[in-house]
Amino acid sequence: MVYVVLAIVLVVLLAGGLAAFLLPRRRSAPPLPPTGQPTGQPTGRPAATGTLAPPTPTPPGTPVPEAATPAAATPEAATPEAATAELTAPEAAALEPALEIPAPTAGRLVRLRARLARSQSSLGRGLLGLLGRERLDDEVWEEIEDTLLQADVGVAATAEIVERLRTRTRVLGTRTEPDLRALLSEELVAALDPTADRTLHTAPAPDGKPAVLLVVGVNGTGKTTTCGKLARVLVADGRTVLLGAADTFRAAAADQLETWGSRVGARTVRSHAGADPASVAFEAVKQGIESHVDTVLVDTAGRLHTKTGLMDELGKVKRVIEKHGPVDETLLVLDATTGQNGVIQARVFTEAVDVTGIVLTKLDGTAKGGIVIAVQRELGVPVKLIGLGEGADDLAPFEPEAFVDALLG
Repeated sequence: MVYVVLAIVLVVLLAGGLAAFLLPRRRSAPPLPPTGQPTGQPTGRPAATGTLAPPTPTPPGTPVPEAATPAAATPEAATPEAATAELTAPEAAALEPALEIPAPTAGRLVRLRARLARSQSSLGRGLLGLLGRERLDDEVWEEIEDTLLQADVGVAATAEIVERLRTRTRVLGTRTEPDLRALLSEELVAALDPTADRTLHTAPAPDGKPAVLLVVGVNGTGKTTTCGKLARVLVADGRTVLLGAADTFRAAAADQLETWGSRVGARTVRSHAGADPASVAFEAVKQGIESHVDTVLVDTAGRLHTKTGLMDELGKVKRVIEKHGPVDETLLVLDATTGQNGVIQARVFTEAVDVTGIVLTKLDGTAKGGIVIAVQRELGVPVKLIGLGEGADDLAPFEPEAFVDALLG
């Protein structure tokens, strides 16, 4: 009987211990997730859809672990859209390139006179040295003539300048350096024809249509770069400008012109490579009229003056533009280093289109300043702009007096 009682007690004790062992494990099981929350998603954490569930209440005084901080509240967890939204308007504007403000063109040639240093030695200083000799015999006058010819002044202009110098030195008996310099300056300025109209016609017409400038030239003269610099000249003088990239033969020409224009806020009208240049020029003028800009500047493809077909196409470009109205300026870009070859090129271009002005580039290098005289005399077309360097603002309006003063040093 005693054994039976002990067995019953032992069974009861074992059953109680087993219940005590199992009960805590069942209580520690996680509660069922709320309705709509995926299984295994902890309460108080972001749901799979990206929305935040309500946080679990925490007893007062209980420290909040770092893991309980919502992930979206940290900068690292911010979405790209949120980062973009935080960018303020001033910050966004700061990311855009600032427009450049070119310096006024008045007096620019005087500021760039040092760029003519190489031409001084061959023309200005050379002539002053010869005229300053004690005896001006025939041999000296031949040297003066050679100096002018080597400076690309041209045969006809050289003969005229030498004859006038011989007469004036004989009559006046000039020998001092200041007098010789003044005499030579007067003759060179006269050869440059200071009365010629060198005004760039860039103002809109009375009916509100923009002025149209057509830029032409042979390959390699720096024509597209000159167009970009000319846009800066116009902006510096207070004009609003639209550029037309009608050079569709060279793939990089439109990109180059657009880069120049973007620096001063000038929009560029362009098309795909190989497009009809005349259609691009026509569209540029059309958009210029619609945009009410002051000036439309059309860049054309460089072309060999010996190719009749290319020159005829240039005439077509001008005729198509004139369906909107007259072309106010046709500017021929010449490389000053080509010397008398530049005069031959210019003559062919003036036959294809009515050239109204010359832009003489690369006059700061080994070019000879006399080419300015030769071009004007042979063509009867004034030099209106000269390029004196590779800088953005090294294109200057041509002023005969300032030019000669720079040549003579």
